[in-house]
Amino acid sequence: MFQIEEKIWFWTLLVIPVLVVFFLLLQFWKKRTQKKFANKALLKRLSPNQSVFKSVLKLIVLCLAFASLSLALVNPKVGTSLETVKREGVDIVFAVDVSKSMLAEDIKPSRLEKAQQLVSKVIDNLGSDRVGIIAYAGKAFPQLPITTDYSAAKMFLQNLNTDMLSSQGTAINEAIILAKTYYDDDEQTNRVLVIISDGEDHGEGALRVAEEANEEGIKIFTIGVGELTGGPIPLKRNGTLLGYKKDKQGETVVTKLNEETLKGIANQAGGVYINGANTDKVVSQVKDLLNKMDKKEFEAKQVANFESRFQWFLGLAILLLFVDIFFLERKTAWLKKLNLFNENL
Repeated sequence: MFQIEEKIWFWTLLVIPVLVVFFLLLQFWKKRTQKKFANKALLKRLSPNQSVFKSVLKLIVLCLAFASLSLALVNPKVGTSLETVKREGVDIVFAVDVSKSMLAEDIKPSRLEKAQQLVSKVIDNLGSDRVGIIAYAGKAFPQLPITTDYSAAKMFLQNLNTDMLSSQGTAINEAIILAKTYYDDDEQTNRVLVIISDGEDHGEGALRVAEEANEEGIKIFTIGVGELTGGPIPLKRNGTLLGYKKDKQGETVVTKLNEETLKGIANQAGGVYINGANTDKVVSQVKDLLNKMDKKEFEAKQVANFESRFQWFLGLAILLLFVDIFFLERKTAWLKKLNLFNENL
């Protein structure tokens, strides 16, 4: 098994043809200049030990040195052994409320941004668990299916906003129903649904659906974002505050954290309600809850262990450069006997 880590460094091999062209041009220029200075016989008497073969040999050694350096830079790796890697964990689906009430800024910077921070921090502290993301308001929308790619999960998480769903409201029951389709029945992994919301549920049957989810082996943890005293819903355009949402009577709408709804859903599904005001406490509590759950194996594959071999090529390059420094372009006694290129004629 063989692997190349930094293929872009193969471009450094272009130095070799440049060196060859430069050498040929230099030899051509030297020949022309020498002819102007003296004839061949006189030049041979003036520099009898000058060797063309030695010059070519120096060029070959230098090119080999650069080739070795290039191979060292690409860092070739050789597979030394196969190892079976098992992934054990819990399937966790995050259902994030993206209704307009999540724009309220009673908890900074806003309820929605706080929800995104909480989920991101929880993901950062996961081990080998799989995650999925659902966005919901009046309807639920699948954002990311179950995956072990945490980077993708965080990217999709940051794209959540209150304009992504046209139907407004907070139908938590829709999110629970959609979450049930995320889990693979064949694998029988432990299943967790984490609902992050202000609890203003305008849908019906959330408690009944939560109980059904619990019967199917899904635990529901709920995290409440917002203050009990509540706050207005800001209306902004391009980051500029235009005012606050008003009802039909022209009164400013005040949205409040409804902990009772969230606690009831968690209780019906064998889970726990967590207040989301303190990020560190939320992360610690979710981590403890997940650690207490049995981890199920959902993936096992063979992975090759690769070891870098750039050291060999780096050492060879240094040796060749060292040899090149001490290569003289004069003929030696053994070279005179070989008479390469008919230089003694």
